[in-house]
Amino acid sequence: MKEYKMRRGETLEDRIPDMESTVEEYFGPISGTTEYKGSDLYVVEEPENPVFERVVAGAVSYSGKKDRLGVEFEERDPTELSPDDLEAAGDAVDAKNDFLLEATGRDAKSRRDSMKRDVEDDAPDY
Repeated sequence: MKEYKMRRGETLEDRIPDMESTVEEYFGPISGTTEYKGSDLYVVEEPENPVFERVVAGAVSYSGKKDRLGVEFEERDPTELSPDDLEAAGDAVDAKNDFLLEATGRDAKSRRDSMKRDVEDDAPDY
């Protein structure tokens, strides 16, 4: 599971007021929820895009901190996909990036840079 921060001064609730319908819009009908760090995240067991095997997404709440976006994209093995399914790979990448951009306000480069900083901040000092 990956967690993403929002841009400074923004909250996930402001960016996506209705997480359930947004997840359905991007990935397909929600089949249930799963618990992660005390928060219920939405599960799409049969995503509309054949590249995805399962998608989990939702708000992860922290006491005294802003919520973060929690997501997990389980993708099928490319060797198991038909040629038609492989054509959907570009759409799958677009769906992921568009969803993450809408939720966080950050493009792929900004999200990578932010995650690098988080890892560097957590590195032990020797």
